[in-house]
Amino acid sequence: MNPTSLQIYITLLVCGVLLLGAEIYVPGGILGALGAIALVAAAVLGFQFGTVGGLISVAGILLLAALVVYLWIRIFPKTGVGRRLTLSQDGRAFKLDDAEARAALGREGVALSPLRPAGVGEIEGRRRDVITRGIYLEAGRRFRVVGVEGARCIVEPVEEATAERGAS
Repeated sequence: MNPTSLQIYITLLVCGVLLLGAEIYVPGGILGALGAIALVAAAVLGFQFGTVGGLISVAGILLLAALVVYLWIRIFPKTGVGRRLTLSQDGRAFKLDDAEARAALGREGVALSPLRPAGVGEIEGRRRDVITRGIYLEAGRRFRVVGVEGARCIVEPVEEATAERGAS
């Protein structure tokens, strides 16, 4: 193998590893795919060292990849950049709790769009996502907020709310 091939081989190895690392910061798969192609090209070029040299090259690339993955899993999340890029808690604990939506409980508003059953309403001058309990409500109808789920207000028409309370 001539010195130029050796330089190309080393360049492909370095570029492959750097491109795979860059994929972390620029997601989309393109840089990772280019990095993988560069590593495969380096493995193929390694066979210019002979069959044994090529096999050693492939084994070295696989070991390098395994080492990088191990270090990525064990060390990277503990670095400053890793802490900013990874979640610190389980996603099941994420809940949307909108204090403004809870404050709208019991208040009246008007449907800005048809509620089929979801749509947009205005409550005290503020547009909000609202949903009925399965009934259709025309735009312009008045409603009362009877529940809150996250940032969405559950509403029912004012006439039905008044009729139900009168029957109780």
